Amino acid sequence: MRLQIIQDSKGKATGVYIPINEWKELKKRYTDLEELEYEEPTKEQILRELKEAVQELKLVEQGKLKARPLQELLNEL
Repeated sequence: MRLQIIQDSKGKATGVYIPINEWKELKKRYTDLEELEYEEPTKEQILRELKEAVQELKLVEQGKLKARPLQELLNEL
């Protein structure tokens, strides 16, 4: 495996670069790695979720929807 260590300006290791082909092989071998990948949400996804949140808040204010506990909201993040 050809890993490259990423360093900051002071030489401190801050990350690791793994070539994509090797990453794919690792994901085949260790299926849990798939869960670690993060995909940046699109602008459309963010806007849609914000609109849904605003609509939900309006329903809570109107008494048509019960508010959720703060811990439940934080767990979603």
